[in-house]
Amino acid sequence: QVQLVESGGGLVQPGGSLRLSCAASGGTFRRYELNWYRQVPGKERELVAMISSTGDSTNYADSVKGRFTISRDNAKNTVYLQMDSLKVEDTAVYYCNARFYLLGWKTYWGQGTQVTVSS
Repeated sequence: QVQLVESGGGLVQPGGSLRLSCAASGGTFRRYELNWYRQVPGKERELVAMISSTGDSTNYADSVKGRFTISRDNAKNTVYLQMDSLKVEDTAVYYCNARFYLLGWKTYWGQGTQVTVSS
């Protein structure tokens, strides 16, 4: 069983920065594709950023391109989301997601961490 624990959320002013972390335990971290999603009340969960299992491929939602950076440290079993130039509309609960393919996709979620961008 894979467990994911996010940290690093909080309150920040517009234009500020935060770095989210997601520590994984259980399973084989280097095999996972890792994703960050976010969700606001009343809306569907949105994919924000993805990093491949090898770390050589990343992808971002258009709304965060050029401002957010996803990275992974396989030695620490941790994935990060560096968020710069934050906007009020980035306010959401951010979720870490890990998935890998083994006779079908296996998907795991963290509990989420709140990010609030407000002056």
